Amino acid sequence: MMIDPSAVVAPTARVDPEARIGAGARIGEFCVIERDVEIGARCVLEPYVYVKRWTTLGEENEISAGTVLGTDPLDKGFTGERSYLRIGRGNKIREHYTISRGTKPESVTEIGDSNYIMTSGHIAHNAKVGSNCVIASCALVAGYVEIEDRAFISGGVVIHQYSHVGTLAMIGGNTRVNLDAPPYFLYSGFDIEPQGLNLVGLRRAGFTAEEVGALKRAYRTLYRSGMKLTEALERIEKEGGTEHTRRLVEFIRGSKRGICREPGNPVQGNAVTGR
Repeated sequence: MMIDPSAVVAPTARVDPEARIGAGARIGEFCVIERDVEIGARCVLEPYVYVKRWTTLGEENEISAGTVLGTDPLDKGFTGERSYLRIGRGNKIREHYTISRGTKPESVTEIGDSNYIMTSGHIAHNAKVGSNCVIASCALVAGYVEIEDRAFISGGVVIHQYSHVGTLAMIGGNTRVNLDAPPYFLYSGFDIEPQGLNLVGLRRAGFTAEEVGALKRAYRTLYRSGMKLTEALERIEKEGGTEHTRRLVEFIRGSKRGICREPGNPVQGNAVTGR
């Protein structure tokens, strides 16, 4: 059994001889850790955590009771081959959470660093979550979703497969995300609708007044000018702006599902969806 001498493993825990437990890790009562699992240094697993095969945790993760990591994907196409769940360092994953490994052979579900993932939710196969995100209780993240750094996903949010949530986007509670959510904006509604800038998040992230102002102008051009999508993006580029407005344009041009509309502000044709 490859357990560092400084790790503490509760007597009722079951750790496979082919698992690796790093220095200073603490494995709580009744935990189950399967073979081909790696638990990084100074991780803390509370009682009844189940870590399934081909899961890797970096250093200093805190995993609360009743959580299951590396579950088989909830996908009828899954045929049982090896795939992975890879979790970075410094994450907090609270009680009764599940995260699946990838569906296709050798594919990966990825969680970055320093995320705070609250209770009773699920992150599905092949999803990619960046770093410094908050995912609140009872949120459901479907397969192949990408959530960029510092996004905030509120309680009860449901994110449809293949959707893309941009950096520093904030999704309000109980929203259904069925289109891409560009970065820096605030969203709510039953079906996702932009509501303006995520001003609280931007200020906490240290954005200057000039950077916020450039994003406000970009938002108005994108959602309220009545321009077609290509025209709006060209206007945003011509206005100069900042690295953040350039990132906004890049995100929208790369969208495969199309981006969401603002309520009460009709646009010409398919100006905002891009489809």
